[in-house]
Formats: sequence, structure tokens, C-alpha cells
Amino acid sequence: MSRLTALITGSCASTVRASVAVDHRRLGRWYLVFALAMALWGGLDALLLRTVLVTPGADVWMARTYDAFFTTHGLTMLFLFATPAIWGFAYTVVPSLIGTDRTAFPALGTAAFWLLPPAALAMRAGTIGGLVGVAGLEPVAIGWTMYPPLSTQSTNLAVDLLLVGLFLVVVSTVVTAANFVVTIARCRTIRWLEVDTFTWTVLTSAAMAILSFPVLSFALVLLLADRNLGTAFFVGPGGDPVAWQHLFWFFAHPQVYVLALPPMGILSHVLPRFSGCRLYGHRSAVYSTLAIGVLAFTVWGHHMFTTGMDPRARVAFMFVTLAVALPSAAKTVTWLGTLWGGAIRLTVPMLFALGSIGFFVGGGVTGVLLAVVPLNVVYNGTYYVVAHLHLMLLGLVVFAFLSGAYYWFPLLTGRWYNESLARLHFWLTAIGVAVTVAALLVLGLAGLPRRVSTYPAAFAPLHQLATVGAFVVAVGQLVFCLNCWRSWRTGEPAGSDPWSLESAPTHDREWRSVESTATPSSRTRDRS
Repeated sequence: MSRLTALITGSCASTVRASVAVDHRRLGRWYLVFALAMALWGGLDALLLRTVLVTPGADVWMARTYDAFFTTHGLTMLFLFATPAIWGFAYTVVPSLIGTDRTAFPALGTAAFWLLPPAALAMRAGTIGGLVGVAGLEPVAIGWTMYPPLSTQSTNLAVDLLLVGLFLVVVSTVVTAANFVVTIARCRTIRWLEVDTFTWTVLTSAAMAILSFPVLSFALVLLLADRNLGTAFFVGPGGDPVAWQHLFWFFAHPQVYVLALPPMGILSHVLPRFSGCRLYGHRSAVYSTLAIGVLAFTVWGHHMFTTGMDPRARVAFMFVTLAVALPSAAKTVTWLGTLWGGAIRLTVPMLFALGSIGFFVGGGVTGVLLAVVPLNVVYNGTYYVVAHLHLMLLGLVVFAFLSGAYYWFPLLTGRWYNESLARLHFWLTAIGVAVTVAALLVLGLAGLPRRVSTYPAAFAPLHQLATVGAFVVAVGQLVFCLNCWRSWRTGEPAGSDPWSLESAPTHDREWRSVESTATPSSRTRDRS
């Protein structure tokens, strides 16, 4: 009994110490664990809505249930998975990369993290309430873009809780972003020219978040007022539903690049480590990052070409949107130049990095077509947009996250992952994403409308193929979770130079702070 009491007491004490952590690396682990949990929850939504689409008549679930899965999947993945994952990687390595051992406001950063669990519960209150039978709480079925009048007419209390949860996410994100801006600007011990590309992307994303997320908070307050105080900002006499679209997309398109830039930074960080070459065009990579950060605030209108926008404004938004492709293409040139003629080691981080580049190119090509007004008008409401979005978010963002997760796994845990399981994870994910996105792309080119649970029977084989691909991706992520759990507990010690980079020109500061606990043989182990 005394041993059991001591075990419980020790576990509680460890939990309390971790919950008030101010150590940046520990906080990074908390962010990454939270992001992984939310990814699994949001991924389950995706599997359920794909199950609805197996048959043309929505025979598995009701149409409203499909709408609920569609709503929670999008919001969970964007706000509770991808954004926290960025801060997780940033907290893990950015302070070390700029030569400091702390962030500017460590306690404030910890407080910002602890806003996320209640935010997640509030955002998912409808799902939880529906499962346990709480009166007045039903799954939210207003779409992840929350367009009025659908979002204002619903009497579901869970909609209000969703908006409050999103507001908490906004506060958490802005505080965390400000922490990183001040940390990088004031706490670094190196010159600006020595700052690595990943840190530049985090700095740019943080600055963009500070400027864009308050716009969403303003829109959320107005929407809550319309729902509860009888105002008419978006509906009723004097209200304008298109005003919500302007506010939402002025936030949301910069948010796309807030999510995309740090993964690009991870690619620029990982590729030189396994190609034997320095990053090709470091300054070009930095300038293209800054250019994307500026242009991102000028292109929201291309989401609204079908709303009756003035033709002159549509042309202006079209050209600015096409202009964003230039710095994005510059990044691709940087990555290919880094690989050209290098001694490439096909480690697991490198495999995910190469896969991310391939999907990013596909996403870029499909995105350029959507920037052109005539094509956008045709394909805006189809599965073509779904395919493009998932090429960017699944292909670029998630693959880059996984590349970084495997590269920094020894740094986070002090142990090696299982190589065979990691490679199985890569191939399942790559094949599943390719199959799913290809099927969605063909559906979109055929003109099939998105956000609808029923469809003509002729499209059933493609929908079923996309569903098979989605389940293959899901199996891959279960392999990843199993690998992380087993390796964290019983993996081989990794050492202070797990990737044998100490003598290479690409050795980084984040590894220099790691004390070796491994044998000499494991310290120089070749993982290629």
C-alpha cells in the first residue's frame, strides 16, 4: 500500500510540475502531445465523414451528421492540431537555435498553452453533449467557415460554446506569437544574418498571427452579438452575410501561410542535414518568407469571386494571388538546389521531407489554377478545392511536421524510434494521401459539388477510392503513435549527435545542448 501511495503521489507531483513548466523544451513536448491528440480526434471525424460518402445516398449517417463531422473536422485540424503543432516545434528548438535557454515570457507562454484544453472542450461540446445526452447540446453543423445566416439561425447552445472556444484559441495564439516575436528579436545571442531559416519562418508566422487572429476575434464577437443580443451585423435589416466572409477570409488566408511557413522552414532545416550540402540560397529563402508574409494579407478576395464582387476587384485579387506563387516557387528552387549533387541519405526525416516537396508542388499547381477568375468560378464549389487544400495541409504541412518529428525525436526523448515502423508509416501515409487526393481531384474536375452528403451514383467508385485512401492514412498514423509510445519508453538511447552531424557544416545549436547518455556506438549510428 505504501508503494502504491508513493507511486500515486509521485505521479501527481510530476503532473503538477509539468503543468506549470517554464522550460521551453518541456512546454514544446506538451504542445506536440496536445496537437497529436487533436489530430487523432479530428482525423476520426474525417474517417466518419468519408464513411458517409461510401454510398451515394448517405445511407450510413444522416445528412446533418455529415455536416457535423465536416464542421468539427475542419476546425479541429486548423485550430487545435496544426497551430499548436507549430508552437510545439518552435518551443522545442527555436531558443536553442538563437543561442538562448529560455523564451522572453516563459510563464505567460505556459499560461497560453493551458487555454487550449478548455478551448478544445468548448469547441467540441456539441459532440460530447450529443454522446452523453446533455440537453441543449447537439453536434454543431454550421460548416467550418461558419457562414451566416446558418451560423446565426441555429439555436444550438453548442454553437455559442464553439465560438467561445475559438476566442480562447485566438487569445492563446496571439500571446504565444508575441512571446516568440520578442524572444527572437530581443533574446537572441547571434546576428540576424546567422539566424536559420526555420527561426525566420516562425518569426514571420508569429508576426502574421498577431496581425490576423484579432480580426477573427472581432468577427466572433459580432457573430455572438447577432446570436444573443439581437444585433444585425451579418443578418437582418442592415446586415450583410458577405461582411462575415470578408472578415473571415482576411484572417483565414494569412492563417494558411501561418500554418505553411514553419513547415517550409522545417524542410529548409532538414534537407541540408541529409544531403551533405548547405542550404542553397539562404538569403533567397529568407526574403521569400518575408514576401509571403506580406502578400498573404492581400489575397483573401480570391475566396469570394462568386459573391458578386466588382470585376475590377476580382482582376486585382487574381494578379496578387498569382504573385504569391513567385516566392513559393523560389522556395522550391532552394530545396532542389540543396539536393542537387548532394550525398543524399534517405533517412525517415528525409523521406517525409521529399514527400512534402512533391505534394507541395502539386498543391501549388492546383492553387495557381484557382487564382484565375474564370477557372475559380467553375471549380470554387467543387471537390477540386478540397483536393488542393489537402495537398497543402496534408501533403506540405503534415509531411513536414512528420519530418521534423522524426528528426527531433532523439532531442525530445533522448531515444531512437523504431526504423522499420517509421518507414512503414511513411509509405502508408504517402500512398494513402496520394490515392485520396487523386480521387478528390478527379471528382472536382468532373464538377461534383463539395460539402454535400449525397451525389450521383456514377461518382461512387471515386468516393470509395478516396475513403480507402483515407483509411490507409489512418492506419499509418496508428503505426506512428505505436512507434512513438514504444520508442519513448524502451527505445535505444540516442546520444548527443544522433545523426552524425557533429563534423558536418550543418551541425546545429539545438543538439549542442544535449548531454549524451548513449554508448559511443549508438552516438554515431548510421540511420540511412
